[in-house]
Amino acid sequence: MSIEECKEIAARAALAEVLNEMVLGLGTGSTVERFAELLSSEIKKGLRIKVVPTSYHSIQMALKYGFEVLPIETVDKVDLVVDGADEVDRKLNMIKGRGAALAREKVVAYMALRRVYIVSYDKVVDKLCSTKPVPIEVLPFAYNYVMKKLRELGGEPELREAGRFKDGPLITDNGNFIIDVHFKPLDDPHELESKIKRIPGVVEVGLFCGIADVVYVGRPDGLEVLTNS
Repeated sequence: MSIEECKEIAARAALAEVLNEMVLGLGTGSTVERFAELLSSEIKKGLRIKVVPTSYHSIQMALKYGFEVLPIETVDKVDLVVDGADEVDRKLNMIKGRGAALAREKVVAYMALRRVYIVSYDKVVDKLCSTKPVPIEVLPFAYNYVMKKLRELGGEPELREAGRFKDGPLITDNGNFIIDVHFKPLDDPHELESKIKRIPGVVEVGLFCGIADVVYVGRPDGLEVLTNS
Protein backbone atom coordinates (compact mmCIF):
# COMPACT_ATOMS: atom_id res chain seq x y z
CA MET A 1 0.00 0.00 0.00
CA SER A 2 1.34 3.46 -0.93
CA ILE A 3 1.86 6.41 1.39
CA GLU A 4 -0.97 8.21 -0.41
CA GLU A 5 -3.34 5.34 0.35
CA CYS A 6 -2.26 5.45 4.01
CA LYS A 7 -3.00 9.19 4.09
CA GLU A 8 -6.50 8.45 2.84
CA ILE A 9 -7.07 5.94 5.65
CA ALA A 10 -6.22 8.62 8.22
CA ALA A 11 -8.27 11.26 6.40
CA ARG A 12 -11.37 9.05 6.33
CA ALA A 13 -11.08 8.48 10.08
CA ALA A 14 -11.06 12.23 10.67
CA LEU A 15 -14.01 12.69 8.34
CA ALA A 16 -16.13 10.58 10.69
CA GLU A 17 -15.58 13.26 13.39
CA VAL A 18 -17.23 16.03 11.35
CA LEU A 19 -20.84 16.76 12.31
CA ASN A 20 -23.46 18.98 10.73
CA GLU A 21 -23.26 22.71 11.56
CA MET A 22 -19.71 22.46 12.93
CA VAL A 23 -17.16 25.24 12.75
CA LEU A 24 -14.07 23.37 11.54
CA GLY A 25 -10.44 24.41 11.79
CA LEU A 26 -8.82 23.35 8.52
CA GLY A 27 -5.12 22.57 8.71
CA THR A 28 -2.38 22.60 6.10
CA GLY A 29 -0.57 19.94 4.07
CA SER A 30 -1.09 17.02 1.71
CA THR A 31 -2.93 14.74 4.14
CA VAL A 32 -5.32 17.55 5.06
CA GLU A 33 -5.88 18.21 1.37
CA ARG A 34 -7.06 14.60 0.99
CA PHE A 35 -9.37 15.15 3.97
CA ALA A 36 -10.74 18.31 2.35
CA GLU A 37 -11.42 16.43 -0.87
CA LEU A 38 -13.38 13.77 1.02
CA LEU A 39 -15.20 16.46 3.00
CA SER A 40 -16.31 18.18 -0.20
CA SER A 41 -18.16 15.01 -1.22
CA GLU A 42 -20.09 15.09 2.06
CA ILE A 43 -20.97 18.74 1.56
CA LYS A 44 -22.40 17.91 -1.85
CA LYS A 45 -24.62 15.39 -0.04
CA GLY A 46 -25.94 18.11 2.29
CA LEU A 47 -23.42 18.42 5.15
CA ARG A 48 -23.28 22.04 6.39
CA ILE A 49 -20.08 23.36 7.96
CA LYS A 50 -18.02 26.52 8.19
CA VAL A 51 -14.24 26.47 7.93
CA VAL A 52 -11.59 28.49 9.76
CA PRO A 53 -8.37 28.22 7.70
CA THR A 54 -4.90 28.06 9.23
CA SER A 55 -2.97 29.36 6.20
CA TYR A 56 -3.34 30.78 2.72
CA HIS A 57 -2.95 27.20 1.53
CA SER A 58 -6.00 26.12 3.51
CA ILE A 59 -7.91 29.17 2.25
CA GLN A 60 -7.15 27.98 -1.27
CA MET A 61 -8.34 24.47 -0.35
CA ALA A 62 -11.55 25.86 1.11
CA LEU A 63 -12.29 27.91 -1.99
CA LYS A 64 -11.39 25.02 -4.29
CA TYR A 65 -13.85 22.70 -2.57
CA GLY A 66 -16.60 25.24 -2.00
CA PHE A 67 -16.39 25.54 1.78
CA GLU A 68 -17.83 28.54 3.59
CA VAL A 69 -14.85 30.40 5.10
CA LEU A 70 -14.73 32.25 8.42
CA PRO A 71 -11.65 34.48 8.80
CA ILE A 72 -9.63 33.53 11.85
CA GLU A 73 -10.03 37.08 13.20
CA THR A 74 -13.81 36.64 13.48
CA VAL A 75 -13.90 33.61 15.81
CA ASP A 76 -12.64 32.71 19.26
CA LYS A 77 -13.47 29.01 19.22
CA VAL A 78 -13.99 26.17 16.77
CA ASP A 79 -15.69 22.83 17.33
CA LEU A 80 -13.03 20.66 15.73
CA VAL A 81 -9.62 21.13 14.13
CA VAL A 82 -8.24 18.61 11.63
CA ASP A 83 -4.57 19.03 10.78
CA GLY A 84 -1.47 17.08 9.82
CA ALA A 85 1.96 16.74 11.41
CA ASP A 86 5.57 16.24 10.37
CA GLU A 87 6.47 13.95 13.29
CA VAL A 88 4.41 12.42 16.10
CA ASP A 89 5.64 10.50 19.12
CA ARG A 90 3.51 8.03 21.04
CA LYS A 91 2.78 10.60 23.74
CA LEU A 92 1.10 12.67 21.00
CA ASN A 93 3.77 15.36 20.98
CA MET A 94 4.28 16.65 17.46
CA ILE A 95 6.53 18.66 15.17
CA LYS A 96 4.67 20.89 12.73
CA GLY A 97 5.68 23.71 10.44
CA ARG A 98 7.12 22.33 7.22
CA GLY A 99 4.35 24.31 5.51
CA ALA A 100 5.43 27.44 7.46
CA ALA A 101 1.94 27.83 8.98
CA LEU A 102 2.79 26.80 12.56
CA ALA A 103 1.72 30.02 14.29
CA ARG A 104 -1.78 30.10 12.87
CA GLU A 105 -2.08 26.33 13.21
CA LYS A 106 -1.30 26.56 16.91
CA VAL A 107 -3.73 29.45 17.48
CA VAL A 108 -6.58 27.55 15.80
CA ALA A 109 -5.65 24.38 17.71
CA TYR A 110 -5.98 26.21 21.02
CA MET A 111 -9.36 27.58 19.90
CA ALA A 112 -10.65 24.06 19.22
CA LEU A 113 -12.85 22.01 21.50
CA ARG A 114 -11.41 18.86 19.90
CA ARG A 115 -8.07 18.46 18.12
CA VAL A 116 -7.60 15.70 15.56
CA TYR A 117 -4.38 15.06 13.63
CA ILE A 118 -3.95 12.80 10.61
CA VAL A 119 -0.68 11.27 9.42
CA SER A 120 0.74 8.36 7.48
CA TYR A 121 2.75 5.78 9.41
CA ASP A 122 6.13 7.21 8.37
CA LYS A 123 5.52 10.27 10.57
CA VAL A 124 5.40 8.26 13.83
CA VAL A 125 8.69 8.22 15.78
CA ASP A 126 9.90 7.16 19.21
CA LYS A 127 11.37 10.62 19.88
CA LEU A 128 10.77 13.94 18.16
CA CYS A 129 13.64 15.26 16.02
CA SER A 130 14.50 11.75 14.90
CA THR A 131 13.89 12.69 11.27
CA LYS A 132 12.79 16.34 11.18
CA PRO A 133 14.07 19.69 12.42
CA VAL A 134 11.97 22.01 14.60
CA PRO A 135 10.60 24.95 12.60
CA ILE A 136 10.54 28.26 14.47
CA GLU A 137 8.83 31.42 13.26
CA VAL A 138 10.82 34.54 14.13
CA LEU A 139 10.65 38.28 13.66
CA PRO A 140 12.89 39.09 10.67
CA PHE A 141 15.05 41.65 12.50
CA ALA A 142 15.73 39.18 15.33
CA TYR A 143 16.68 36.08 13.36
CA ASN A 144 20.45 36.37 13.82
CA TYR A 145 20.14 36.75 17.60
CA VAL A 146 17.61 33.90 17.79
CA MET A 147 19.95 31.62 15.84
CA LYS A 148 22.72 32.38 18.32
CA LYS A 149 20.48 31.45 21.27
CA LEU A 150 19.34 28.26 19.53
CA ARG A 151 22.97 27.17 19.15
CA GLU A 152 23.38 27.70 22.88
CA LEU A 153 20.49 25.25 23.38
CA GLY A 154 22.38 22.64 21.38
CA GLY A 155 20.61 23.14 18.06
CA GLU A 156 21.92 23.54 14.54
CA PRO A 157 19.77 26.34 13.08
CA GLU A 158 19.30 27.13 9.42
CA LEU A 159 17.33 30.02 7.96
CA ARG A 160 14.78 28.56 5.54
CA GLU A 161 15.20 29.81 1.98
CA ALA A 162 12.23 30.53 -0.26
CA GLY A 163 13.67 28.70 -3.27
CA ARG A 164 12.15 28.20 -6.70
CA PHE A 165 11.13 31.66 -7.96
CA LYS A 166 12.33 33.88 -5.10
CA ASP A 167 15.81 34.45 -3.75
CA GLY A 168 16.35 34.96 -0.02
CA PRO A 169 14.43 33.81 3.06
CA LEU A 170 10.99 32.27 3.00
CA ILE A 171 8.34 34.70 4.25
CA THR A 172 5.45 33.28 6.29
CA ASP A 173 1.80 34.30 5.96
CA ASN A 174 2.49 36.61 8.93
CA GLY A 175 5.48 38.32 7.29
CA ASN A 176 8.12 36.53 9.37
CA PHE A 177 11.09 34.19 8.79
CA ILE A 178 11.36 30.46 9.53
CA ILE A 179 14.41 28.92 11.18
CA ASP A 180 14.68 25.12 10.97
CA VAL A 181 16.66 23.71 13.89
CA HIS A 182 18.16 20.23 14.06
CA PHE A 183 18.37 18.82 17.58
CA LYS A 184 19.33 15.40 18.84
CA PRO A 185 16.23 13.23 19.45
CA LEU A 186 14.31 14.87 22.27
CA ASP A 187 13.79 13.31 25.68
CA ASP A 188 11.67 16.27 26.85
CA PRO A 189 10.04 18.26 24.03
CA HIS A 190 7.93 20.24 26.54
CA GLU A 191 11.06 21.66 28.15
CA LEU A 192 12.64 22.59 24.84
CA GLU A 193 9.45 24.28 23.65
CA SER A 194 9.37 26.37 26.82
CA LYS A 195 13.03 27.38 26.50
CA ILE A 196 12.69 28.41 22.86
CA LYS A 197 9.56 30.46 23.50
CA ARG A 198 11.46 32.51 26.09
CA ILE A 199 13.90 33.76 23.42
CA PRO A 200 12.98 37.35 22.44
CA GLY A 201 12.07 37.50 18.77
CA VAL A 202 10.47 34.06 18.61
CA VAL A 203 6.88 34.23 17.39
CA GLU A 204 6.02 30.53 17.69
CA VAL A 205 7.66 27.11 17.94
CA GLY A 206 6.78 24.09 15.81
CA LEU A 207 6.67 21.82 18.86
CA PHE A 208 3.02 20.98 19.58
CA CYS A 209 3.14 19.31 22.99
CA GLY A 210 0.04 18.21 24.88
CA ILE A 211 -2.30 19.55 22.22
CA ALA A 212 -3.67 16.55 20.28
CA ASP A 213 -6.72 14.67 21.50
CA VAL A 214 -6.24 11.94 18.93
CA VAL A 215 -3.88 11.11 16.08
CA TYR A 216 -5.17 8.89 13.29
CA VAL A 217 -2.32 7.00 11.65
CA GLY A 218 -2.81 5.40 8.26
CA ARG A 219 -0.85 2.15 7.91
CA PRO A 220 -0.66 -0.51 5.19
CA ASP A 221 -2.57 -2.87 7.50
CA GLY A 222 -5.23 -0.29 8.41
CA LEU A 223 -5.87 2.48 10.93
CA GLU A 224 -3.95 3.01 14.16
CA VAL A 225 -5.48 5.36 16.73
CA LEU A 226 -3.20 7.19 19.17
CA THR A 227 -4.92 8.94 22.07
CA ASN A 228 -3.74 10.98 25.01
CA SER A 229 -5.31 8.55 27.49
